[in-house]
Amino acid sequence: MRVGVYVDGFNLYYGARSLAGRGTPGWRWLDLRALATDLVGRRSSWPDADVSRVVYCTARIDAVSNPSGQADQDVYLKALLASASVDHIEYGNYISKVIKRPLATQSSQHRPVLTRPQWPVTVQRNGLAMPDATFMVSVATYEEKGSDVNVATHLLVDVLAGGFDAAVVMSNDSDLRWPVQEARRREPAAR
Repeated sequence: MRVGVYVDGFNLYYGARSLAGRGTPGWRWLDLRALATDLVGRRSSWPDADVSRVVYCTARIDAVSNPSGQADQDVYLKALLASASVDHIEYGNYISKVIKRPLATQSSQHRPVLTRPQWPVTVQRNGLAMPDATFMVSVATYEEKGSDVNVATHLLVDVLAGGFDAAVVMSNDSDLRWPVQEARRREPAAR
């Protein structure tokens, strides 16, 4: 049984970092083919399964805004290819932009709590206190775009081309729900 593996790189990275802990050594050097082979080997309903294709979808980190992150990512991507941990890397886009948002702190339930004027920083208009004023801030934001689309595209193209008998999708992105369901519908053996 041929198994295709499709990895949303940023999603996997941040999920693993939240589980392992930011400072834990070693987890960043994840061998994706070995992980996929282990996961597939645990499926008793997939006899003689073989990981035949690993597609890694990511975006190149911007060297201007994050030079050390870009250098680390470059080393990892080269290692993935050199070790044959992946067969193909598909690149999306890494964008940076300035956005305006209300200033907030985080509640114990991880919800935003808007910051309101209070001493020593108050807001007044014509000498009258404005206790319900909202502080607006401009912040730089950086995000990857397109990895989920690339995962879905490779998955569905491979399904339609008959490229595998089963698939593993490594992501926690809810945007992939429909493509995965469609792949299952078109390739019933992949359930």
